[in-house]
Amino acid sequence: MFSPNDFVSASWELVVRVDHPNEEQRDVTLRVSGDLHIGGVMLKLVEQINISRDWSDFALWWEQKHCWLLKTHWTLDKCGVQADAKLLFTPQHKMLRLRLPNVKAVRLRVSFSAVVFKAVSDICKTLNIRRSEELSLLKPSGDYFKKKKKKDKNNKEPIIEDILNLESSPTISGSPVSPGLYSKTMTPMYDPINGTPASSTMTWFSDSPLTEQNCSILAFSQPTQSPEAIAEMYQPRSLVDKAKLNAGWLDSSRSLMEQGIQEDEQLLLRFKYYTFFDLNPKYDAVRINQLYEQARWAILLEEIDCTEEEMLIFAALQYHISKLSLSAEIQDFTNETEVDEVEAALSNLEVTLEGGKTDTTLEDITDIPKLADSLKLFRPKKLILKAFKQYWFVFKDTYIAYFKNKELEQGEPVEKLNLRGCEVVPDVNVAGRKFGIKLLIPVADGMNEVYLKCDHENQYARWMAACILASKGKTMADSSYQPEVLNILSFLRMKNRSSASPAAFSVESMDMNPECFVSPRCAKKHKSKQLAARILEAHQNVAQMPLVEAKLRFIQAWQSLPEFGLTYYLVRFKGSKKDDILGVSYNRLIRIDAATGIPITTWRFANMKQWNVNWEIRQVAIEFDQNVSIAFTCLSADCKIVHEYIGGYIFLSTRSKDQNETLDEDLFHKLTGGQE
Repeated sequence: MFSPNDFVSASWELVVRVDHPNEEQRDVTLRVSGDLHIGGVMLKLVEQINISRDWSDFALWWEQKHCWLLKTHWTLDKCGVQADAKLLFTPQHKMLRLRLPNVKAVRLRVSFSAVVFKAVSDICKTLNIRRSEELSLLKPSGDYFKKKKKKDKNNKEPIIEDILNLESSPTISGSPVSPGLYSKTMTPMYDPINGTPASSTMTWFSDSPLTEQNCSILAFSQPTQSPEAIAEMYQPRSLVDKAKLNAGWLDSSRSLMEQGIQEDEQLLLRFKYYTFFDLNPKYDAVRINQLYEQARWAILLEEIDCTEEEMLIFAALQYHISKLSLSAEIQDFTNETEVDEVEAALSNLEVTLEGGKTDTTLEDITDIPKLADSLKLFRPKKLILKAFKQYWFVFKDTYIAYFKNKELEQGEPVEKLNLRGCEVVPDVNVAGRKFGIKLLIPVADGMNEVYLKCDHENQYARWMAACILASKGKTMADSSYQPEVLNILSFLRMKNRSSASPAAFSVESMDMNPECFVSPRCAKKHKSKQLAARILEAHQNVAQMPLVEAKLRFIQAWQSLPEFGLTYYLVRFKGSKKDDILGVSYNRLIRIDAATGIPITTWRFANMKQWNVNWEIRQVAIEFDQNVSIAFTCLSADCKIVHEYIGGYIFLSTRSKDQNETLDEDLFHKLTGGQE
């Protein structure tokens, strides 16, 4: 038998700070015992506060341990909570400012208690961006706003930023989440030609925080920034600078609160993984536009390198897109005929079941196509001038073999090159009729460099497409070969200067500020009129494109750049005495010389056996086939960020169209979480 005094001695006082919205925080003292569960503590707390309001979003945050107490059935003893614990009773959803890829800022309510992977998924639902697994949140480095701060000192007037406020957006897990502009039967919500929201669909989702006007803001390109504003933005000058930009990615397996993010703090929402699955103009107007904007800023701020010829193509496409976005013709879609949702879904399904295009003939899948042609080859050697030699080349499977001449094709080749896992770099100047392919083939002690030279663009497109597929371990029998050839040809035609006479357009009559469409460094090289004339000349090749097609073409051109999809980190390899740059891509890791920027070695994910992290010394260790193993410590960021990048890309490679919209979140955390 226990006396009442024994019960009192087993209990103790717990102080909880209550975070009232719009009021000052205040402390509440509760008498609790170790066997009281977390839910019971919250119930006692609400009773003692005695204020009538909805407390369902509130939870307990343990300040010293930096963690949420979300398992309400756990007892205080099981959680390890004692009298010295500082607990905060606070809402799980708080306001956050997000800067989108189009540099537009939105303010919305986000879960600070859910892991970042889930929080990003909810954000993307609100903003109507599919495939949220490709995006994440980035905490900008000090350099990101550095130049702007200098500017603010000179300006007496404070800069008032235009923020799209979506405060009412219900992104609360557990409650009925607004579907954004998703249709349950996935019927088109946009005009697939120009990407405008179909007005009839707005009536289906009247509870969405994104009205038709707000949706247009995210789906349409923003007006171009002034050259002065572009010059004020942070531009990385070296690979080490680029590595700094990637240091701030948040951990997808932990919540915002656990990572020290404050209410109303500004974060960047960015496409993190460069594998864009199922880009569809019917549903992805916002996603395509934000992707286009991220690509545009990467080129303008020289986060990715391109040639002057390529810069002019990007400028022409930007000019064309900005012109169409401002055009009044695409703004008025109120007279659209109403489409029955189910009927539209059925017709869409009918097209899918019929297989879409029916004009493609099936080839004999047992017969792998081959290319055979006369090309020139060059191998760079020290102190030897660039001299190309003519050989007879045969491309079959993932191998290139070359012979002294066509008659010797049945005999032993001079050399046989396996392109699986190689780097394929275009070396093209259309104006100068130069169509080269640079191959960096991995060998035991580094990279084997080979240059191929084609005679004309058709030959180049066929061989380049074959090399790209072979580098991924695919042959020309793959269904993506012909589309790849056509993509390369269309990109070359955009590069080809239009034969239109200069009289066809007048620079003076065009309302264009050419410095808005090129990087500041490129703008300094040319006079404004000269630059405008060259952009307009390149524009002749894209002038007839619809808006969404132009954005998709811009994204494709960005994807065709040699450095596309590489995320850089400054690392120190085990056994090395100097720092190197590690480039992480969707299918490989590249060790790059930090001083020269030249690739040293490439390792494919396909050859990876296992990877892990020694959390004590923060070292990432990876094992590949043929007893190849590497280990490195990360200097520019936490090793968890690099570990998550590798696991994330492997996770994304498991996606298939059969899964449709469902994602295996547990698998993502298994591959990216580590065992910390």
